[in-house]
Amino acid sequence: MRIGIVCPYSWDVPGGVQFHIRDLAEYFIRLGHDVSVLAPADDDTPLPPYVVSAGRAVPVPYNGSVARLNFGFLSAARVRRWLHEGAFDVVHIHEPTSPSLGLLTCWAAEGPIVATFHTSNPRSRAMIAAYAILQAALEKISARIAVSEYARRTLVEHLGGDAVVIPNGVDVDFFAKAEPRPEWQGDTIGFIGRIDEPRKGLPVLMKALPKILAARPEARLLVAGRGDEKEAVESLPRELRPRVEFLGMVSDEDKARFLRSVDLYVAPNTGGESFGIILVEAMSAGAPVLASDLDAFAQVLDRGAAGELFANEDADALADAAVRLLDDPGRRAELRERGSAHVRRFDWSTVGADILSVYETVTAGAAAVAADDRATGLRARLGLARDQ
Repeated sequence: MRIGIVCPYSWDVPGGVQFHIRDLAEYFIRLGHDVSVLAPADDDTPLPPYVVSAGRAVPVPYNGSVARLNFGFLSAARVRRWLHEGAFDVVHIHEPTSPSLGLLTCWAAEGPIVATFHTSNPRSRAMIAAYAILQAALEKISARIAVSEYARRTLVEHLGGDAVVIPNGVDVDFFAKAEPRPEWQGDTIGFIGRIDEPRKGLPVLMKALPKILAARPEARLLVAGRGDEKEAVESLPRELRPRVEFLGMVSDEDKARFLRSVDLYVAPNTGGESFGIILVEAMSAGAPVLASDLDAFAQVLDRGAAGELFANEDADALADAAVRLLDDPGRRAELRERGSAHVRRFDWSTVGADILSVYETVTAGAAAVAADDRATGLRARLGLARDQ
């Protein structure tokens, strides 16, 4: 099958959507399919052979964050050329309502279109206001996927229609088989995310840290991600700042080793999450998880059975839960066991097969319609010939 996948966000700024698209493309390539991904990217960005650059992206405020998107006449021309050269059996657009390549592709593409909705935003006035503009493009979509029930709810409430829920996928074994790094072990708390994006929750964790360190003086916080490290620790007393170690951006291999090493992974995100891929990665690696009680996080963690939850934005609740878990190796072992079993439903062997079934359904439907149109045309010509 010839599969075209559209990534709305810049390939050179890693994020959950980009990782999902990358892993999905590589899963299908391993199965023998012909896959091309269209994505924004800077000119000097190293790209995998299956990624086609649509040009540089610009930062745009979107869904409580700043996304790097690509839009305009030049981008539209590149979309049309990519579609023409690809001659795809199916086009899979991620975030088709974002002001980026997805919407441009919706307008330009013909044939079967599958769209995945990642965003969870129950009060999006912008999406409601843009409905009239989006409607014509959305009507061309053959099948809709939502990565969670909360992303599906956003779609239903703002744009109408419905979607099948298929979660983001993870290569569970890649994380489960990673080798821990000794320097990241021993009373360590882990955090991965963009440091200077408040909704990722690092300020909440920093606020909780003095209470955690008072109870566990040997504990350390390991932070992986890009951002202003000095600004991140400004709220901490100076004597506690050495207890925070910044690792910067880490490779996929080191992320897996990081998650295999820490005693506790904390996800203090404050909102705007429709899924929680980092929770799935942490469980895959066997890390006990403590997360804010966002609806999407609670769903991923099986309502607290596969990881513990604390009240969103409550630093005291976070600190109390973290201390209790660090003091209780038996409970952490129980969370590791439950998380490792629960996470198998998110493995690409399951998620990829579900997405491929959607592709096969829409391409079969398109083929049936085309065959019916050909038969109707033939009958019309035969009828005309008889009349003559």
